[in-house]
Amino acid sequence: MPHLNIPLRGPAGEPVDFSRTINSHGVASLPPITPDADPATSFRATLRLAGGRIETVTVSSDVPAMLTIETATDPGPNGGAAIVAAVRHILRLDQDLTPFYAKVAVDPDLTWVIAGAGRMMRCQTVFEDVVKTVCTTNCTWSGTVRMVEGIVRHLGELAPDAPEDDLPYRAFPTPAAMAEADPRLYKEVARCGYRGAYLQSLARMVVAGQIDLEAMGTATPEELPDDELATQLVALPGVGPYAAAHIMTMLGRFSRLVLDSWTRPTYAKLVGRDAVPDAEIRERFAGFGEHAGLAFWMLITRGWIEPEASSGQG
Repeated sequence: MPHLNIPLRGPAGEPVDFSRTINSHGVASLPPITPDADPATSFRATLRLAGGRIETVTVSSDVPAMLTIETATDPGPNGGAAIVAAVRHILRLDQDLTPFYAKVAVDPDLTWVIAGAGRMMRCQTVFEDVVKTVCTTNCTWSGTVRMVEGIVRHLGELAPDAPEDDLPYRAFPTPAAMAEADPRLYKEVARCGYRGAYLQSLARMVVAGQIDLEAMGTATPEELPDDELATQLVALPGVGPYAAAHIMTMLGRFSRLVLDSWTRPTYAKLVGRDAVPDAEIRERFAGFGEHAGLAFWMLITRGWIEPEASSGQG
């Protein structure tokens, strides 16, 4: 099987912990990304490349500081470069985390992060990030999985020579495909509930050019400050304060804490209490500034990779 090798380093040469990156959050395990296990040691991703080409690749790291991308066929120089760019984007290898590492280095609960943790996997497009986030609102994780799998299975394009079990070999659907879908697919097949109308409305707004989600992902904080970005996000169909904070995290904007029915009690348990007010949680991480939400997420998810790890008293 043809393969591509690229260095597993951040833009400033900082280390990247592959395992922590691909197990950084649940949304990273939804199709068209398929982890090999729980926790994952490698993953399969079906990518949409230039010209509408669909390619399924397997990404692993068996050699320290090196990433291996296996492809089904020889992609050629141009195709190989496009695949590498897509995988680097998904793993957020372009984001310099050295300022964050400088902050956690002096926090006893978070010093372990500087060994290469802190990269939050993202989707290939901001549209996909938003759709998947809306599918996490007010439901169980199994409900989120059902919705995303239904949307991808019935609207996503299939990679060439896909096997019989085709779900892992379908790309995430385009905004046009989601805009044009029969509303019954959202209601009766994917069982999105009230979210179905939001998702289709979102897709139609993108197709009509009413919103430019991808620009949100490329804008710098100077071009689009966090407060303004949050305002734009909560104006989207189905996006409230929680979803906006989650999407911002996916975009590499970490000033907001993702506070929901899982993160709140998880933090409280870590600090040995029944409950902790949101204001107190925010105060604990205020010193991290633009990285407050990332510091919070690292603290509450350390156990995903190290079940016996203790994060101290926060």
